[in-house]
Amino acid sequence: MKVLVTGASGYVGSRLVPALLAAGHEVRASFSSPERAQGYAWVDDVEVVGMDVLDRDAVAAAVGGTPGTSAVDAVVYLVHGMGGNDFKETDRKAALHTADACAAARVKRIVYLSGLVPPVPREELSDHIDSRLEVEELLTASGVSTISLRAAMVLGQASTSFELMRQVAERMPVHVVPTWMDSKVQPIAVTDAIAAIIGALELDEDTPSRSYDVGGPDALPYAELLKRFAELNGTAKPQIKNVPGLPGVVVRKVAAALVDVPSSTVEAIMESLTHDMVCADDDYVAELLPDGHDVMGAEEAMRHALDVGEVEPDEHGHADPMGRWPSDPDWAG
Repeated sequence: MKVLVTGASGYVGSRLVPALLAAGHEVRASFSSPERAQGYAWVDDVEVVGMDVLDRDAVAAAVGGTPGTSAVDAVVYLVHGMGGNDFKETDRKAALHTADACAAARVKRIVYLSGLVPPVPREELSDHIDSRLEVEELLTASGVSTISLRAAMVLGQASTSFELMRQVAERMPVHVVPTWMDSKVQPIAVTDAIAAIIGALELDEDTPSRSYDVGGPDALPYAELLKRFAELNGTAKPQIKNVPGLPGVVVRKVAAALVDVPSSTVEAIMESLTHDMVCADDDYVAELLPDGHDVMGAEEAMRHALDVGEVEPDEHGHADPMGRWPSDPDWAG
């Protein structure tokens, strides 16, 4: 299968590409600028294409192929707008361009890594989650079989959620947890997320569009997750929990000011914690993961990520996905 990985330079995308190659798939990896691909060990094993998701013609060429190249069979959509006042509009345009290109090229499958959607009225969703849901709807409306994988939090060295926990645990003298943020969260290890993406690509062609909630076996309050991380990391601090009346915007701004993770990303993640981010079921385990695959628990995933530390991929880009890679952002690790 020839697979286009959009956002190949991102955290999940950079780790997905060598996993796809190992599974026997051909990969076309998109970059906003093709020159950026040279920093990845797997660059010589893939077809690199430049693609601005806001450029309709560029998206059509990446999906459908340029003269001398063929259309892809499937698209893994890893495009997420996180910052700016117009990120929802940017997400909308990018999804529409991709949906139209996939329909025109008769792509067989779209796999989208989305965000977990809590069971509340749509108007109560954060802008971040509402935008993810809208992208799901637009991709599905293409008529192409679209599998959306809804994750609350991806754990691994250099993931934004992991680095946010690390930096908050290390830099805040006391961990203040307002009542509204003591919601439950069900994280998934990046290795399990990658396995689910590959499983979704390999479903039968006639599989109808649907979403899967993807998470590890543990659902626990964010305050407890942070406490366990700090204990594993050796940076445990006193916690002041259940602080009533502390405005969400204040907490988000303070946290964003303390860490190196981009502030827009921090605020989007923390805004989503207003509701429990817990899977409704675990269908994906039986339907997407290979037989015998052991899903990591939250503490196991955090411990593994901390233990493996920084890794150096081999000449084909293979390395432990839970580790920090040289291609990861400077603010990670």
